[in-house]
Amino acid sequence: MHWHYFLILILMIQTATLFDFNEQTNADSWESENDVVMGGRSEGGLKIGPDGNGVFSGSVSLENNGGFSMIQHRLTPKSVSQYSAVVLKVKGDGKRYQFRLRSEISQRHAYIQYFETTGDWQEITLPFEDFYATFRGRELDLPNYPGEQLEYIAILIGNGKPQDFTLLIDHIGLR
Repeated sequence: MHWHYFLILILMIQTATLFDFNEQTNADSWESENDVVMGGRSEGGLKIGPDGNGVFSGSVSLENNGGFSMIQHRLTPKSVSQYSAVVLKVKGDGKRYQFRLRSEISQRHAYIQYFETTGDWQEITLPFEDFYATFRGRELDLPNYPGEQLEYIAILIGNGKPQDFTLLIDHIGLR
C-alpha cells in the first residue's frame, strides 16, 4: 500500500474533542455531585493535576444510604451523528467507573456504560450503541443512545462499597 492510502484512511476516521484537560486547564466548567444530595457522606471532585490532567478523586461512603461521586460537564448542543463512540484517555486505579451522557440537558434519564481501569494510561472506546438508559440507578425500557445529539457528559463511581478513588483524565473525545 502506498502512503497516500494510509493518509486517506486516517482522514476517514473522524474525531472530535469534547474536553482536553491539557488545553482547557480550567476545571470550573465541571460540576461535582455527590450522594450528599440524598443524605450520603461521599466526597469527590475534579481538579487539574500538576501534569495538566483532570484528576477526579475522593472517597465513596455507604453511610446514610450513600454510595456515589460524580463529575459532570454541560456541552453546547453538538450533533454527533457522524461519530460512533466516545473515546477516553484515562489512568485509573484499577476500579470500575461509569461514563454517562445525555442527548439534551433536560432529559431526566442518562445513557450509561461502565469501563474498567488498569492503573496504566488507557484509551477506552465506548460505542454509542452500548449506552443504555437509566434513571436513579435503574435500567429503563428505552432504546439505547441514538447517537444524534450530545449535550451532557459525566463520570461516576459507585461500586456498592466504600472506597477511595483517583482517575486521571487526559481527554474525552468522539470517534
